[in-house]
Amino acid sequence: MGGDTIATPATRVPAASLAQSRAARELGLKRGEFELAVRLGRVRTVPAHDGGRRRVAREEIERVRDTAGFPDSLREHVRAVGTTEGAGLMDITTARFTRLARAGMLTPVRFYLNRYRAVVWLYLAEELREFAAAEVNAPLMTGRAPDRMRARLDAGIDLRARNWRSRHAGHLLGQSSDAWERAAAVASLLDPVTVLELVKCPYERGYLSTLRPESTGHGAPDSPSARIAERIMTADDPHEVSWLRASLLLSLAEARRLRPAPRPNAGTSVAADREPLAPTAYAHGVAPPEPDTAPTGGVTGTAGEQRPVGAEPPRPSRGLFGWLRRRES
Repeated sequence: MGGDTIATPATRVPAASLAQSRAARELGLKRGEFELAVRLGRVRTVPAHDGGRRRVAREEIERVRDTAGFPDSLREHVRAVGTTEGAGLMDITTARFTRLARAGMLTPVRFYLNRYRAVVWLYLAEELREFAAAEVNAPLMTGRAPDRMRARLDAGIDLRARNWRSRHAGHLLGQSSDAWERAAAVASLLDPVTVLELVKCPYERGYLSTLRPESTGHGAPDSPSARIAERIMTADDPHEVSWLRASLLLSLAEARRLRPAPRPNAGTSVAADREPLAPTAYAHGVAPPEPDTAPTGGVTGTAGEQRPVGAEPPRPSRGLFGWLRRRES
């Protein structure tokens, strides 16, 4: 071309990724705030190449920083409040707030155990304000509760743990990149005895254990606090367990069609052995399921909180994520 120099685009080098702790510092978030930002999809993570804890791409840090109102807007999106502050935001009494939460009208986003080992539920301030502002919810904010809700509460129902598990399941499944990871996410919500019953192959059980989602610590392993937290994170209602059992079997069947679980000394790491699936209608984030109305009993804790109980979830309909798309009528 007559000596003209043709400029060609430089090969794009993938941006470096950061550990989650470093990403939290760069975004000016505390650990709990950052964990919520990830769970809510405000900060997107990517799988680590070595199969370790998920990381945050540098591009994602820049994207979040470029959002309007950063960092105050991001902190407000992940602001979690307890019963007293939540009731104040909604301009209702703490007793009414607790009744709404127990009846399944408000979904916890986090929980922790206080020094008395009572469960303390936290809720998104943003969601509470939206609930209080919705005209359809006005009858719930004042006066006598609807008959259906009162019947639930009189029967001793408490759907806080059930709702939290639904939200937690949606997060785990949304983070899963293939069928084996989805199976591991479902298995993490079942007790070990049930998993042992359903997954006969020891190699498959070992693989599911390796892929098991990282859990937020609540005390030292086998401590009283850790055991209480484990009960919250493990499905205990018979109908909920039944759905999860069916979902695990479906996920395993899909995973086995892709590839078998790795054997010892196979020469490949867990990360290298993973194989992304073709896009599906449920391969991304999913909405948490709403509880059914069947009441179950509970154990009252201290500090005004109640120990979690299960509630009847919808039964499996169209594959693994049918339940997670249902909304309570």
